Order: sequence, then structure tokens, then C-alpha cells
Amino acid sequence: MKKVLGLGNALTDMLLSVDEEELKNLGLPKGSMSLVDYDTALALQNHFASRKKTMVAGGSASNAINTIASLGGKAAFIGKIGRDEVGEFYVDDMCKNGVTPILFPSTLLSGCCTVLITPDGERTFATYLGAASDMRAEDISEDMFDGYDIFHIEGYLVQNHNLIEKAVKYASKTGLKISLDLASYNTVNEHYEFLHNLVHDYVDIVFANEDESLAYTGLNPEDSVSKIAEECEIAIVKVGKKGSYIQRGTDCVHIDAITSNCVDSTGAGDLYAGGFLYGLSNDFDIERCGRVGTLAAGRVVEIVGTKLSEDKWNEIRAYVNSFASRI
Repeated sequence: MKKVLGLGNALTDMLLSVDEEELKNLGLPKGSMSLVDYDTALALQNHFASRKKTMVAGGSASNAINTIASLGGKAAFIGKIGRDEVGEFYVDDMCKNGVTPILFPSTLLSGCCTVLITPDGERTFATYLGAASDMRAEDISEDMFDGYDIFHIEGYLVQNHNLIEKAVKYASKTGLKISLDLASYNTVNEHYEFLHNLVHDYVDIVFANEDESLAYTGLNPEDSVSKIAEECEIAIVKVGKKGSYIQRGTDCVHIDAITSNCVDSTGAGDLYAGGFLYGLSNDFDIERCGRVGTLAAGRVVEIVGTKLSEDKWNEIRAYVNSFASRI
């Protein structure tokens, strides 16, 4: 089994339900990820102080890495946290899930993400990076990549070009396959040239949803997966209820979505990536990788947050084992 190393923002998610009107009044574009400063984050927390909320350790790459570990894979995560209660919660959560934490301390408060969920299950993120934004290229060393086979990066980090460039150079030098999740359409728009150069020069696996692939290529999902596959080894474009397209070379497959009762789409793309990479770490073909990712994503949208019950994980593990027995 191959080992997977993740790099991302160490964030604790605060999940809340809102209606369309309240979201509009808050001035946050529906379905987007907006970076907010400390004062805005504090104002949001005060606004929702009396509201029922769920707190979970999150972050895009972290969710993917936790998925791999929960399925029985070998995985570690690089991030940065504050010396505070939220940071302690984050470390404890990762260890409970079997992830090896590589977490640098910061003098800033630990990052948090207010996740606003509308009745249709769409989620809007207001992210205060805090300590996560304090991660620097100087924190990364080549020996961190020793013993790993796949390196997964979340696109939300691309505003820190020096950090990403140093990390992918070390990963490439050490012989790891490099995986990138494009994160959000506004991230792609803001860092268009940098992302294209990154994929062309270093990335082997690209994950995108329909909006992100459109921003990246200007094409519909079926055409965009082929376009992205020209730049890397494996391209994945997720299209929600219509499933996903996966292409490796000239081999392109479509994976149907499973029937789910969607109450919150938070983490769906992250768990898809985690399930896919777990399959890849076990030498599954791209169709089987896609099916594992699809099941993980389909189950997480049925709950609020990203923490599946042990029964759900057992269901996914059994599904994975049915594939593994045929390899």
C-alpha cells in the first residue's frame, strides 16, 4: 500500500444552517470560499453565537487525508495551528482518525471556517486562516517527503506561491506523484496562470468540479476533462448528481453518482478525492478509484459536516474490499 502525504490549511469548521435571505444579507456569494479577516470572523461568530452549530476539524486536504486513514490507508498531514484550544482539538481529532500529524506551531490563533449551509445543501465558506496563513516555505524540508508515494495539495493554498513551489519541487525530487484539488472557481480565476504552470510542470493528478473546470479550461465537463488530461496523468471532473468524468491518457470513464439524500455538500469533493487516492494507493484502476470516491462523497452529503459514523465507514470499507479481492 502506498502512503499519502497532504498539505493544506488546518482549519476547524463551524457548520451552521441558514436560509437564502440570511446568506444574501451577510454579503457572501453563494457557493464560494471567501477569505475574511479576524474582525469579520469575529462578527460572524457573534452573529451566530446563539445558533446551534457543529464543530469539526476540517480543511480540504485534511478531509481527504482523514478519508484515506479512515479507510485503512497510511496518511499524514502538514499544516500549522495556534497554541490554543482549537489547535488542541484539531490535533486530537487527526490522531483519533489515524492520521500522522505534522503540525507546526504559530503565534496566531488557529484557523477556522464558518460553513453556511442553505436548504438545498449548498455550502458557502467564510474562512479565517489565522495560523494556517502563517505557514511558510521555510517550514517545508525535503526529508518530510521521505517514505511517501503520493503528495496531495489543496488549491486554497495557491495564494502562497513560494510555499507551493518549494513543496512540489521537493515532492517531485523525491519521486512522489503530485495531486492537486483546484478548490474553488474563484481560486482558479485569481491564480489562473500560476495554476496552469503548476499543473504543466509538476502535477500528475487534478481534481476539479464543474465550475472549477470551466474556470480552468472554459469548456464543458466532458471536454474539460480531456483538456486537463493533456496536461497531467489523471484528470477528474466532478459534476454533482451527474457523477464524474475521469481520464488517464486516452482512457476516459464516466462514473454515475449514487442516490443520496443531500442535506449538506460540505466535504463532498474532499472525500471523493480521499476515496480516489486511497484506491490509487492500492493500485485500483481509475474506474474503481472513482467508484470509491463516489461512495464516500455520496455518504458525506447525507450528514451535516464531514464526520461519517463508523457504520458508514464500514459500508465503504466493505465496498473497497470487494474491489481489492478481485485485483
